[in-house]
Amino acid sequence: MLSKSQQLFQQALARIPGGVNSPVRAFRAVGGDPVFVERGEGSRIFSVDGRSFVDYVMSWGPLILGHAHPEVIEEITRVARGGTSFGACTEAEVRLAERIADAFPSVERVRLTSSGTEATMSALRVARAATGRDKILKFDGCYHGHADSLLVKAGSGVATLGLPDSPGVPRVLAELTITVPFNDINALERAFAAHPNQLAAVIVEPVAGNMGCVPPQPGFLAMLRQLTTQHGTILIFDEVITGFRVARGGAQELFGIKPDLTTLGKIIGGGLPVGAYGGIAGLMDLVAPAGPVYQAGTLSGNPLAVAAGLKTLEIISRPGFYERLEAISSHLEAGLCSAAQNEGVPLTVNRVGSMLTPFFTPGPVRDYSAARRSDTASFARFFRALLDRGIYWPPSQFESAMVSAAHSSADVEQTIAAASEAIRQLVIHN
Repeated sequence: MLSKSQQLFQQALARIPGGVNSPVRAFRAVGGDPVFVERGEGSRIFSVDGRSFVDYVMSWGPLILGHAHPEVIEEITRVARGGTSFGACTEAEVRLAERIADAFPSVERVRLTSSGTEATMSALRVARAATGRDKILKFDGCYHGHADSLLVKAGSGVATLGLPDSPGVPRVLAELTITVPFNDINALERAFAAHPNQLAAVIVEPVAGNMGCVPPQPGFLAMLRQLTTQHGTILIFDEVITGFRVARGGAQELFGIKPDLTTLGKIIGGGLPVGAYGGIAGLMDLVAPAGPVYQAGTLSGNPLAVAAGLKTLEIISRPGFYERLEAISSHLEAGLCSAAQNEGVPLTVNRVGSMLTPFFTPGPVRDYSAARRSDTASFARFFRALLDRGIYWPPSQFESAMVSAAHSSADVEQTIAAASEAIRQLVIHN
């Protein structure tokens, strides 16, 4: 007899491509049918089948406070009573822009959008307008949304499903995107030498989150800043994931590098759809109506998303927030490493703050090629074993797990115990 989740998935297949509204939800990389979620509370989600899971997807990053945080829900409810959208200016939009600029000194002006994809697409348009150049450079395995120019050697769901780099993208656009390996300074220098005065922008996840969590090697971001400055190229930090997660001021605070443009999303909407791009005034004043670069959005600055974001940013600014998040994330990392070591299973755990990924490989994992060498079959068995034991892990080797402030020591201990049993099963299977 089919479970309710399985029944719903069968119905979804008839009306929704692949049965899902975002590819990685389909469980293609790990086997089985997706879990249909009924509600979330704190560190947990509850399925339509009545099961409870400790959740490390956290809506792929936005829920740094956990599910249905009471203060956030109260604020959304309060604002919703006054209307859900106006297509007009609100005071809260100004307050959110001020909060972002206060946390990110590189951001003097900011434009809100409805998604991270819109934000990265718009930032690239500004960079091209400012430089008069067409080519951009990105890094293998870094995902910046599904805009045409960016679906070249992208990670995330593209890697999970093993899809070609850019089907449906005109060749002429793909040819304007130069790719090099993440963390490879020599390849980066060669790319600049091969395309003199042609690169409008370099866009990078300063901590890669879509080939799994891969931190920058020492000196990599500094060299990137040096080369872009030297060649008159705009440096864009895609902090849609890392913004307000790895630190209040994102990866640029953590590593002390100041980009020209920054893209944000996820946490700044508190779990509702949102995006933003911002930077120095001289660049952002190119955006209409201040300048000639057109970008618009009916729901940009949506009152509900802005309200949820403002309340979230208020809470995470309270004393001790990031220290506690670091402690609980470190505890999880240590437990996963210990579980693998005890069973003699080759496992590399990469972590930056509350983002982490266990790669089934001896490591190290410093770029997309190394991530791709991971044993994805072992990861799939690991994922299913965790799911059986009430742990909802990201259903892809190439995604980051997200720890939230709602995760307790008991949640982490339950996860470590489940992971130990899952890894033990791998040893038996192999």
